Amino acid sequence: MVPSMAEGRAERRLTAILAADIAGYSALMGADEARTVRDLKGHQAVVLPMVGEFGGRIIDTAGDGILAEFPSVVNAVNCAVAVQSKMAERNATIEPERRMQYRIGINIGDVVYDEVRIYGDGINVAARLEAIAEPGGICISSKVYEEVSGRIDLAYQDIGEQHLKNIPRPVRAYRIRVDRIAPAATRTLTLPDKPSIAVLPFQNISGDPEQEYFADGVVDEIITALSRFRSLFVIARNSTFAYKARAVDVKEIGRQLGVRYALEGSVRKAGNRIRIIGQLVEAETGNHIWAERYERDLSDVFAVQDEITQNVASAIEPAMAQAERQRVSRKPPSSMDAWEMYHRGLWHFLKQEFTENEHSKPIFRRAIELDQSFAPGYYGLALTHIWDGWLYASRPFQEAAKTAGPLARRAVALDDADATAHLALSYVFALEDEMKSCRAEIERAVSLNPNHAWAMSWLGWVQCFTGHTSEAPIAFNKAMRASPHDPLKWAWIHWSAIATYLAGDYQTALDGIERVIRYYPDKAPPYRWRAAALAQLGRIDEAKSALQQAIEQSPTYFYAHVRQRPPWMRPQDFDSLLEGLYKAGLPDGSAPPLTN
Repeated sequence: MVPSMAEGRAERRLTAILAADIAGYSALMGADEARTVRDLKGHQAVVLPMVGEFGGRIIDTAGDGILAEFPSVVNAVNCAVAVQSKMAERNATIEPERRMQYRIGINIGDVVYDEVRIYGDGINVAARLEAIAEPGGICISSKVYEEVSGRIDLAYQDIGEQHLKNIPRPVRAYRIRVDRIAPAATRTLTLPDKPSIAVLPFQNISGDPEQEYFADGVVDEIITALSRFRSLFVIARNSTFAYKARAVDVKEIGRQLGVRYALEGSVRKAGNRIRIIGQLVEAETGNHIWAERYERDLSDVFAVQDEITQNVASAIEPAMAQAERQRVSRKPPSSMDAWEMYHRGLWHFLKQEFTENEHSKPIFRRAIELDQSFAPGYYGLALTHIWDGWLYASRPFQEAAKTAGPLARRAVALDDADATAHLALSYVFALEDEMKSCRAEIERAVSLNPNHAWAMSWLGWVQCFTGHTSEAPIAFNKAMRASPHDPLKWAWIHWSAIATYLAGDYQTALDGIERVIRYYPDKAPPYRWRAAALAQLGRIDEAKSALQQAIEQSPTYFYAHVRQRPPWMRPQDFDSLLEGLYKAGLPDGSAPPLTN
């Protein structure tokens, strides 16, 4: 799971750069300026949307040139091949002296990105490779060749080290033999390295033309919301809306757009009510992954649009993530890349068991070995160490933070726009008793992706343990609405109950705690809070029994959280818990005395 960045904020990242221009453009302009401009615009109307179809983003189109970036180098090369194939088709009907042929150069480079432009030597190399490409040809750097030579079936010609203008070191370059490229209609896009989705135009089946705009607006907003998830590859609107008002086969769309999943839906208006149905489909098999129906009053059409967008976007990412984990679990590890290794690690980690947590560690380490610039590998491994101190009490809090901290900080350094990286670092700060930094990091995560259920729930947790107990349940409810089947749902219900306990509403707290224990009896944390809540309500006999059960459930975990104040708890909140436990009969010496 490209993020929205704060205006003026720069980001450094590794990306594939495509540079193209028309060979002999000046001569064409000199011979017939009006026709050259007209022909160029005609070609651009066909070629420029192809960048979006392959998951790229246009950076600049000055004059006859094109500068674009792609998160996937495979898609960058496939796009270049498609452009040259399409231009060959178009030129076949044009007199030879008026034909326009693109020269294309592709490089992988570390660039600075500020939402408007990109900067860096990687762009200069792409531009210089374009200059030495043949008309109608493609020239790529050795870095690009190493990434795609075994993944795209093309003919490559090694042209050796090239001394490019204003580039201090020679660059080894390769030409792609465009004369051996298959016709465009026979090619299928290579799937990206991470879960990929196309949001198709929703059908308006209400008979009301006005709802066409509403449906398109919902789709636009869903695409924007999904793009906030760094874990997803999302096809641009211009590509998916090419299928509007057409009978489509989801399997064919998956092949044409190079995506594993497609979201389709419909809109129906009846009176002042509107019904939207959305369904997520695995393109290759046609299997339905997720479906939901929304019925709302249209009194405030924009509020309805926003609500449905948020609900759909936040539900799709967990559904896709679960589908990815199931898919990856069936693959042999020897064939996995870093992204798939990360999801294999999550498959174990999310089982919420100590042995599974241990099993996931070498898998996350392998993801890092496969790609040392892959942020999820680092924060995945960081989370396993955080859980050691937090959930399993297998290590002291500070020791767990000491191991997890460098990994979480490395993840943020690699991808400052990844909400989960900031979430992991917020966990670390909580273990280090740095609650101000903890709150700053989780607020950053939520600002990057307000649809991220884990981030929203952790914001509620931070509010709970920084004295904002009335705000916390709101965040937990948003998280549970966003991901109603999340493996951490039990913790969100539990934390919401803790917030009401710390606010002094012991009955509501007990109701929530009992709910967790009823559905998740193997989870240790709720038991000690149940004993404290019962005692605070004066139900001492029940509290004593509950206390004994809390200790028996997991003695190590219980005493790790009462013999010393957990670093994330304020002294007054810890005292409130201990007060209840002492009333329930916690033996002397099991916990420190109450503070003043």
